[in-house]
Amino acid sequence: MQVVQEFPYEVVEEPHVWIEMPDGIKLSARVWRPQTSEPVPAILEYLPYRKRDGTAERDALTHPYLAGHGYTCVRVDMRGCGDSEGLFEDEYSPQELDDGVAVIEWLAGQDWCNGNVGMMGISWGGFNGLQIAALAPPALKAVASLCSTVDRYADDIHYKGGIMLGENPAWAATVLGWFALPPDPEIVGDRWRDMWLHRLENTPCLAEIWTRHQNRDAYWEHGSVCQDYDAIKAAVLSVGGWHDGYRNTVSHLVENLSVPVKGLIGPWNHKYPHFAVPGPQVDFMGELLAWWDHWLKGKDNGVDELPDLRRWLMDGVAPAVQYDYRPGRWIADAAGNPSDVLSLHLFGDTLSVTMAPVGRQVSPDLACGQMAGEYFPFGFGPGELPDDQRQDDLRSTCFDSDVLEESLDLVGAPKLQLKLTSDTAKAQLAVRLCDIHPNGESTLISHGFLNLRHRNGHHANVDVPVGSEIDVEVVLDQCAYRVPRGHKLRVALSTSFWPFVWPEAELTTLDLHEGTILLPVRGLADGGEWAFDSPKSARPRETEQLTEGHESKRVVRDVGLRRTTQKIESDSGLLRDLNTNLVSGTKHWEEFSIVDGDPTSACASFAWERHMSRGAWSVVVKADLEMTADADHFFIQTNLRAEEDGTEVFHKAWDVSVPRE
Repeated sequence: MQVVQEFPYEVVEEPHVWIEMPDGIKLSARVWRPQTSEPVPAILEYLPYRKRDGTAERDALTHPYLAGHGYTCVRVDMRGCGDSEGLFEDEYSPQELDDGVAVIEWLAGQDWCNGNVGMMGISWGGFNGLQIAALAPPALKAVASLCSTVDRYADDIHYKGGIMLGENPAWAATVLGWFALPPDPEIVGDRWRDMWLHRLENTPCLAEIWTRHQNRDAYWEHGSVCQDYDAIKAAVLSVGGWHDGYRNTVSHLVENLSVPVKGLIGPWNHKYPHFAVPGPQVDFMGELLAWWDHWLKGKDNGVDELPDLRRWLMDGVAPAVQYDYRPGRWIADAAGNPSDVLSLHLFGDTLSVTMAPVGRQVSPDLACGQMAGEYFPFGFGPGELPDDQRQDDLRSTCFDSDVLEESLDLVGAPKLQLKLTSDTAKAQLAVRLCDIHPNGESTLISHGFLNLRHRNGHHANVDVPVGSEIDVEVVLDQCAYRVPRGHKLRVALSTSFWPFVWPEAELTTLDLHEGTILLPVRGLADGGEWAFDSPKSARPRETEQLTEGHESKRVVRDVGLRRTTQKIESDSGLLRDLNTNLVSGTKHWEEFSIVDGDPTSACASFAWERHMSRGAWSVVVKADLEMTADADHFFIQTNLRAEEDGTEVFHKAWDVSVPRE
């Protein structure tokens, strides 16, 4: 990546600026301003992730670059997080969104602002950028939303196809410790400790909240912009990555928004595209500047004439748990240019062009799912991408196509339509579409999940009539993937997929009667249809690695106990920011275990240890969470501990049970 140090404008940074909310609570902002007497637009990034240390690395690469081109960039810690006052309640709460609107109004009213504001952000910042845009504050003219969702229930880290994700308790454990860290004494002064203890005492148990809402009720409808796409009035640039968990948002927004919208999706993980992996990385700073120049400065630079969708069409390559680069090519499409549909029917153990009775069963195997990879690869542990699928394929009911005589470009969302019967009233289905190489390797192309009690929608559970035939459709995630000539396609079905999704309490066998996979096929791309400049950034922050980190991921099979356990460990080591002299470090453990034949043995446990220090001042926050379940309840045990200078100063525990619906 090219590091740029000279810009059209000199940039001055203000590490801390208070922005007062209508109720008197003050939010802490970090501001990068171009040196000019002329008012300029403001670009807001609004997050809970601690601007002083949590996002400092990526902030250094991004915000000074934009400021150097004539924008005031403002990075704000949310209420109750980082250096801001107040208390955190929940993700995307009404208070969070109201505060965001108030920040935008404050920015637009500053004498250095020309009245036009943009919002940018990835993940949480991508979410609340869309959600605040749906509130339509007048000054918000454009949004750049990365790795986000339009549906907080069915396409987020909580539930997928109506099934609880393993990431649901995992994410609750992550934020439990992250948001409980104290403000920096250099920012808030001597009251840091009182603010910290108040924050700790009022920390919510999000795992309980999220688990209590197992259907798509009003709790999840809040903040889901798919409820009313027309509420968004700002222009939207939607960006995603094929190796991220949020693969569907770009197409959803491009297809449904009535405002100007453009979509970009590359091979990336849960990171900004100028430094995400796998490559190729792109000049995302250039993309952002063009976007902001058009919508915030009124420049006629052709942004409105860009293709609606620019996507990286990935070549079919051998499976790997990480890639530095993913071969392929850029394709460009209009929003109303759908792919053709290739229908292949499930017959025996094949995918056939002729419809016929399937005559197969999907039998339970709780060890299926160990090769799934992480929901959203982010860098919290090793080997986050899906591994060779053959081990899971052996534990699934599979249907293979003939060897392809010509390459096939799959672009869009595959769909599987089935007629089936179940031997249990509560059942789930996991569907994987794989690329089978001539040597037998199996690369995951896309997957989808369905709680069969949600076959008619996610708002209510409707039991499966045992022994009676039902129709179901499973929509798989969006993809852009070239299956090479000489390879095969495989559809793999299973009735559990642990630890990616939480298993039902009973083992289920499905009888398949009819089945068709609908594949979105685009005309074969002949070379690249778009090109980007090479990535650029501002100068990285200056740091010193004090201790080395390590990572490991293991799947352990206890033959005697018939238990399969997946263990993940990571240690970032201690890092010193040479500008703030703040030392930070994170340790992380995850463990998922299950016993053959006993879905109620599923156990997920997580622990985080976060360190902050400067000179003689030192704090540590420790958070752990364990989730188990029986046939009727989920059980959540959680601890939050805080240490100051090696002495424990706070401990809070939760022990709750939540009925399974």
